[in-house]
Amino acid sequence: MKILITGGAGYVGSNLIKELRTEYPNASITSIDNYFTGQVTNHIEGVKYKETSTWDISQIEKQDIVYHFGEYSRVVPSFQDIEYLMTTNLWGTSRVLDQCRKWNAKLIYSASSSKFGDNENLSPYSWVKSKMVELIKNYKDWYGLKSEICYFYNVYGKNHINEGDYGTVIGIFEKQYQDGKSLTIRGDGKQSRVFTHIDDIVSALIKIGNQNRCKEWHLSSKKDYTINKVAEMFSKEVEYIDEAIGEREHSTIIESDTEELLEWECKQDLETYIKNFKNGTK
Repeated sequence: MKILITGGAGYVGSNLIKELRTEYPNASITSIDNYFTGQVTNHIEGVKYKETSTWDISQIEKQDIVYHFGEYSRVVPSFQDIEYLMTTNLWGTSRVLDQCRKWNAKLIYSASSSKFGDNENLSPYSWVKSKMVELIKNYKDWYGLKSEICYFYNVYGKNHINEGDYGTVIGIFEKQYQDGKSLTIRGDGKQSRVFTHIDDIVSALIKIGNQNRCKEWHLSSKKDYTINKVAEMFSKEVEYIDEAIGEREHSTIIESDTEELLEWECKQDLETYIKNFKNGTK
């Protein structure tokens, strides 16, 4: 079996590859990444890494499964990075879909929960991600593309980015806590989010790799927290800064049959994770 991960040197991709190496020790695993946010330090022994962009996927040998994570993936910076967003997500992903069609490969796509609750037009990022889901569904109807669409909900855990414009909320709070700084909260902090641990995401992705249902999967812990509550778990010292453009007020939890069909459930809990982090045992 030949498995390709786009964005394989990034956060989700590298965690998935590590588990794939265990689950399928005889599989040929290839990563393509342009290292926009990916890191060489995320490389895993026994994997072929190619520094290239998704729109050059035709240069890669034929694959059986493609996990496509190599897209631009931040809401607020997407207003400034719109040209790059359009190139990587609209053009790059369209090339990935067409190559999967030519290979007759199964596509597993990382969609974004930011589109739910009438939120898809709030930012360039959420709009583009929703359009890519539409395109994947059309490719299924037009060409019989084998595809599984996975919605992520604020993934946190090992190797998440902890600073800068592309950092995750939990990662940034961890870094600020470690550095003895006040935790910065955009707006009033009453906005709520669902958080899902990377280990739970990866275990679901492995199971989805064995599915042939061509459906949408919601990989969610189904527990939402206000940003104020999350900050309080770390520290009492907070600093409120300007509200972020394009951010939705609340996450929308979608009821689905994901857990039943995959025989999967989230085993990691955010409050326990933060407690272990503060105790140095995460």
